[in-house]
Amino acid sequence: MTHSATPERDNVTEPLATGRALRLHAYGGADSLKVDTVHDPEPGPDQVLVQVKAAGINGMDWKVRQGHLRERFNLVLPATLGIEMSGIVLKVGSNIKDVSMGERVMAALGGLGAYADHLVINAEKLVKTPPNLSDIDAAALPVAAMTAWQVLKVPEFDLQGKRVLIHGAAGGVGSFAVQFAKAAGAVVYATASTKSVPHVQALGADEVIDYQNQKFELVANNIDLVVDLVGGPVVDKSWAILSPNGVLVSIAATDVVERSPEGRRGVWFSVKPDTARLASIAQQVADGILRSVIAEVVAFEDLAGAIERNRTGHTPGKTVADFTR
Repeated sequence: MTHSATPERDNVTEPLATGRALRLHAYGGADSLKVDTVHDPEPGPDQVLVQVKAAGINGMDWKVRQGHLRERFNLVLPATLGIEMSGIVLKVGSNIKDVSMGERVMAALGGLGAYADHLVINAEKLVKTPPNLSDIDAAALPVAAMTAWQVLKVPEFDLQGKRVLIHGAAGGVGSFAVQFAKAAGAVVYATASTKSVPHVQALGADEVIDYQNQKFELVANNIDLVVDLVGGPVVDKSWAILSPNGVLVSIAATDVVERSPEGRRGVWFSVKPDTARLASIAQQVADGILRSVIAEVVAFEDLAGAIERNRTGHTPGKTVADFTR
């Protein structure tokens, strides 16, 4: 019997493609996050494979890292963090008709996994990135812009002429919330640190309260909507300044309903997918109608450090990781 010098093709194993992923190995501090080499995933019939170009850093990152959100995210460790990204489509599933390879896209994941060179995502979550919007700017939008838009809709009343107070107005969500509330005709009060006051004033807030030198409860009163992006003691101090039918909506205090005094309405809020609205907002940012402020752009290797800086305080705007650096 003669043996072929060349192995049968069926016995050849193609090498698996790999990429980087920032993964949580144990709940804790910054050292619990490590950059690992992982195999690239394969998209299912209704999914696409995206090469991530940039990803936004959010407060949820360090809250997940420290174990504060274990009930919401039932994680099997190690787990890849990151909840929003922009990138380019590399592969499409067999059922996908309206997304093509090579298209630039952005998305809020509705879960974790954005801090990886490649990720698989359901096509329905994707928004096409406007041609005149960079990957860095696109990655800054999905969570912050959509949270700001939706949180102002929670009370279900017209904001025209209403008095709105936004706690934490200098951050990614707060910066958009100020602009959206002002565009809706509200009288906008906003709290910010001393160094961030000029930034929030430039966004259009009517009254910016320097919380490091002023007590907001002595400046604002008869507020129809308090938007809490901070949590902690500011929630308890805000009840007294609400108007009789006022509402306090928090994305930071999960126990806001339980903390609501009798006769006061507190609402816990989490963002929901709305790709049509995100596409509209992205185009407005691209056209210069809305202002998106990038505080810092970091390399992939500095993601863990950027997450920790988000926890301890940061400059106005949004921090974005540029995966191409």
